[in-house]
Amino acid sequence: MVVQKGATIQVRGQWANKTEFILAVAGQIVGLGNMWRFPYLCYKNGGGVFFIPYLLFLLFCGIPLFLLETALGQYTSQGGITAWRKICPLFEGMGYASQLIVFYGSIYYIVILAWALFYFFHSFSWELPWASCRNTWNTGTCVEFDKQNLTSNWTVPNNATSPAMEFWERWVLKISGGIDEVGSLHWEMTLCLLLAWIICYFCAWKGVKSTGKNKHV
Repeated sequence: MVVQKGATIQVRGQWANKTEFILAVAGQIVGLGNMWRFPYLCYKNGGGVFFIPYLLFLLFCGIPLFLLETALGQYTSQGGITAWRKICPLFEGMGYASQLIVFYGSIYYIVILAWALFYFFHSFSWELPWASCRNTWNTGTCVEFDKQNLTSNWTVPNNATSPAMEFWERWVLKISGGIDEVGSLHWEMTLCLLLAWIICYFCAWKGVKSTGKNKHV
């Protein structure tokens, strides 16, 4: 803390070098949601052809907006709300709107991290729970396709489901019969969600100090 003319001003930490800043920005941009969603979007929208509009939007829209946003924060050395206020007081509402978007985005994105933790903990099982139909959540239509003899006269039932699909829908998500059925609380998933929030908190609770060396100016 620095005292100037009777006022107490909190010193804002800065990155020790450019590498730490670039890695922190890359960690903010790229996450599990991008890694899971991008291959699906490519497959759904034409495969390799999808890269043409994707690269065009990346070069002419994504990168310029990213540079403008980063430059605004570097120039003003302020947060998401006060940076817009410093540019123009009327733009302060844009700062509040962006923080609201970040708030809603964090709520849904943290669930993806909870799913990843859930799968991570279950991967320590002697037999992977999504590899067999011998679990409490499996139904009679569950079929272990990789263990069936494809050369025999065995036919796949029309309503057959894989163990991985039933693990995802019936144990991870616990999909109910409709919107009118709330269902019970999934304690394992709740604990994974709580752990994800705790990890994110300790990654950001001291700002720059939590992710890299701190330097004051």
